[in-house]
Amino acid sequence: MTQFAELRYLFRQARNQNMDEITALAGWGNFFVILGSSAGALIGLQFVVVALLADVTTDTASQQQQQASSAFATPTVMHFCVVLLLSAALSAPWHNVQGPTTVVGLIGFCGIVYSLDVTRRLRLQNAYRPVFEDWLFHSFLPVAAYVLMAASAYEARIHAHGSIFGVGAAALLLLFCGIHNAWDTASYHVFVARNRRRNEVE
Repeated sequence: MTQFAELRYLFRQARNQNMDEITALAGWGNFFVILGSSAGALIGLQFVVVALLADVTTDTASQQQQQASSAFATPTVMHFCVVLLLSAALSAPWHNVQGPTTVVGLIGFCGIVYSLDVTRRLRLQNAYRPVFEDWLFHSFLPVAAYVLMAASAYEARIHAHGSIFGVGAAALLLLFCGIHNAWDTASYHVFVARNRRRNEVE
C-alpha cells in the first residue's frame, strides 16, 4: 500500500511539473505572436523590395547576381520564415513540453547546417566582397542564434522555464539580423549599385 501511495505521489508530482512547464510556455504567447506577426510582415516587404530591385538590375551579370541573391537575399527570407514557424509552433496548444522541445531542436539543428551553407555561399560568390559587418550578420550571428536554439531545446529537458528565454533570444536575434540584412541589401542596390551602373553608362 505504501508503494502504491508513493507511485501516486510521484505521478502527481510529475503531472504538476508538466502543467507548470506548459503554463510557463503559455506565458510567452504574446511574445511569440508579436514576433511571428513581425516576421510575416517583413517577409512580404522583402518580396516587395526584391520586385522593385528587379527593375533597376541589368542582365549583364545575371549569374553573379543569382549567386549574390542566394548568399544574401534568400537567407534573409529564410530567417524570417524560421521566426514565423517557431512562433507558430510555440503558440500551438501543446499538452506537454516534449512536442515544442523537439520542434525547436530540429529547427536549431537544421538552422546550423543552413547557416554554415550560407557561409560557404558568401565565400564562393564574386558579385560583392563581404566586409566584417556582412560576415557578422549573415554568418556569425545566425549560427549563434541557431546554436542557442538547439542548446535551449536540449536544456528544456532539465529546466524548461529558463530554456524558453534562450529560444526567445535566438528568435529575436534572427529577426534583427533579417531586418539589418534586408535594409543593407536595399540600401546597397539603391545607393551603390545603381550609381555604379549609372557611371558605367555615362
